[in-house]
Parts: sequence; C-alpha cells; structure tokens
Amino acid sequence: MARNDPFRIFRFLVEIDSVQRGGFARVKGMTRETKFEARREGGVNDYEHKLATMTTYGNLVLERGLTDDYLLSWHQNVIDGIVKRRTVTIVVNDETGSRETLRWLVQGAYPVKWTGTDLDAASGGVLVESVELTHHGFRRA
Repeated sequence: MARNDPFRIFRFLVEIDSVQRGGFARVKGMTRETKFEARREGGVNDYEHKLATMTTYGNLVLERGLTDDYLLSWHQNVIDGIVKRRTVTIVVNDETGSRETLRWLVQGAYPVKWTGTDLDAASGGVLVESVELTHHGFRRA
C-alpha cells in the first residue's frame, strides 16, 4: 500500500503574474475564515442553526533577501494611487524539487505594507524585505 506523507514546506516557488520573482524565504498568512450567523428556530431548544455568511482572508506576507526593487516599486505605485492587482501563485514541490505537489492561486493581490531589515554595521546579515499583500482570496489550482 502506498504511504501518503505530509507535504514538506521547504521547497516552494512564488510567482507574480506567472513570473518567478526571485527566491522567497517565507510565505505567511495563508488563512481563511468563514463567518456564520446563528439562528434559533422556535420550538427547537437543543441546537441553533449556523448559516455561513462570508469568508475573509488574512493578508499574505512574502519575505525574501533584497535583490531588486520590484516589490518596493509595486508598493510605491499603490502609494501613488496606481493600484495594480496581480495574481500570486505559490507552488510547493516535492522533496527533490522536481515535481509540483500543490499550487495555490492568490487572486487580486496588491501590497499594503513593505518592511526592510534594520541596518546594522556590526551584523554580517543579509538585507531582507517583507511585503504584505491584501487579496480577494486563494484557492487550490
């Protein structure tokens, strides 16, 4: 019998409008929650009906070593009033990195926050940028 192991989290790619924009170290915020409304029915005292109302999605946070100004420029355009929504694709590969195992499409994303690493002359670290994206939701592709 074939064994189904959990997917590993260390082999992934991030594409923005179908173009891989450098290697990302971390993707956070893959959350969604469906709100509900409770309704009581007359004469039914042992439970209440729970009706789904709306699903909300958390902001997506992408982190990577600073290599170019693509993400910063995208956010600057938003600040300047030019909001261009893009499709972000998160691709998870198998342990060898040779076969795709999962793909999520994040629809209508644009940056709402950009953060850079603190500059420290005593540190030998790498400059890291983090961008927070709001979006219309994600789904498996």
